[in-house]
Amino acid sequence: MRKEAVVAENLKKKYFTKKRKGVLKAEKEIVEALKGVSFKIYSGEVVGLLGPNGAGKTTTVKIISTLLIPDEGNAWVYDYHVVKEANMVRKHLGVLLSVEKGFYGKLTGRENLEYFGLLYGLRRDELRKRIDYLMKLLELDKLGAADRLFEEYSLGMKARLGLARALLRDPPLLLLDEPTLGLDPPSARKIRELVKDLAHKEGKAILYTTHNMFEAEIVCDRIILINKGRVVAEGTPEQLKSLIPAIRTINMVVKGSDNVKPILQSLNIESYKIERANGIYNIKINTLKPEELLGELLKKFVNNGYETISLKIEEPTLEDVFIYFAEKGE
Repeated sequence: MRKEAVVAENLKKKYFTKKRKGVLKAEKEIVEALKGVSFKIYSGEVVGLLGPNGAGKTTTVKIISTLLIPDEGNAWVYDYHVVKEANMVRKHLGVLLSVEKGFYGKLTGRENLEYFGLLYGLRRDELRKRIDYLMKLLELDKLGAADRLFEEYSLGMKARLGLARALLRDPPLLLLDEPTLGLDPPSARKIRELVKDLAHKEGKAILYTTHNMFEAEIVCDRIILINKGRVVAEGTPEQLKSLIPAIRTINMVVKGSDNVKPILQSLNIESYKIERANGIYNIKINTLKPEELLGELLKKFVNNGYETISLKIEEPTLEDVFIYFAEKGE
């Protein structure tokens, strides 16, 4: 039986801000960041928390990490309440909210980790061994970054050191807020591979926020889609794709001189897009059952003298899911 790492029940959070009215006037405004968010995360899985800007992702992460107190609702980390037992919660999690903030520029990477390790209460001998292990795990030793000043670090090095700090106490839960943002491809790939290994090989529970849909699809076992403070969908990437209507696309490139619209209309095709250049038509058709349409479609174009250059069926992507639910909530 899988162990529950995080349980969130009906989390609500409001912020009070000021909305400017003219040059000198402003009025108070209430922003509902969370409107009743509930979910569970289990040990051994990477759960992606996705949503457009302002959806409530960071607020959710901060509540789970004890940095914010919810107005209503409850959350537990390994059965410890995030408000009533905050100190115990902190012992069970590692947090990465920014790859650049929180470190000391005039200290080396190793010295930074030593400083935070001592704050966490780790003994010096144990801490040194742990730092050596993390430097090798994140390949900071290969990059020559272990004993380099933090202010000289590249963004990729900073991200790796941030993850090393989150792992210092070897916590069973990791909260990672866009850990690959702005990284070069090799650094981003290293972080992604490590995150999957930490969950699938070491059994850690990981809550992972990102705006990179490709990344979410290859890293996350399950995804929670949040929009305007509410969970709007939850499941594996494949399960989420199945929720979208007319999600499969026939991408067809044909060559000919006549207008292709009458052909599409004769087959009662309503959802399509046509791009034309030099007698070449790039046609995209959204349909629930592309296999049933393909035969008639090809026959019509051949009979009307068109040459088919390419034809393929495009499966939906997680980006399609993201856009669908974001637009649905507007």
